[in-house]
Amino acid sequence: MLAFDFGTRQIGVAIGQTLTKTANPLTVFKAKDGIPDWGQIKQLLEEWQPNQVLVGLPLNMDGTESEFCARARKFGRRLHGMFGLQVSMVDERLSTFEAKQQESKFRIGENRRGEKNYKEQPVDDLAAVIILQTWLSDPGCAQQT
Repeated sequence: MLAFDFGTRQIGVAIGQTLTKTANPLTVFKAKDGIPDWGQIKQLLEEWQPNQVLVGLPLNMDGTESEFCARARKFGRRLHGMFGLQVSMVDERLSTFEAKQQESKFRIGENRRGEKNYKEQPVDDLAAVIILQTWLSDPGCAQQT
């Protein structure tokens, strides 16, 4: 199973295992105005062969859909249409905030905030981990695209 944290400049990806209910960061793709290199996405999907993918749905704090939800849904529909995958949307409220809080847990051995040569890393793959862990904890939380 793969999860995507869709963004206009970067798209984070996490890999998960339903048997062990674990998720790990996989990669971050560059995007241009929300458009990824579909060849890279295809290569990733061919390599990992997921039976289902999740896409984060950036709802407002009150649970209503943000303007950005339409773009995330479009990305999910394209994954489904281009690759024939089952795609589900998962509430991702505060996933990026939480990913930044948990960064040191995942980035073992890399420079830490506050260290002399620290360079901020994208956390989109970590946000995708949180999206996937949300689903692994409660598969009923997902919406079909």
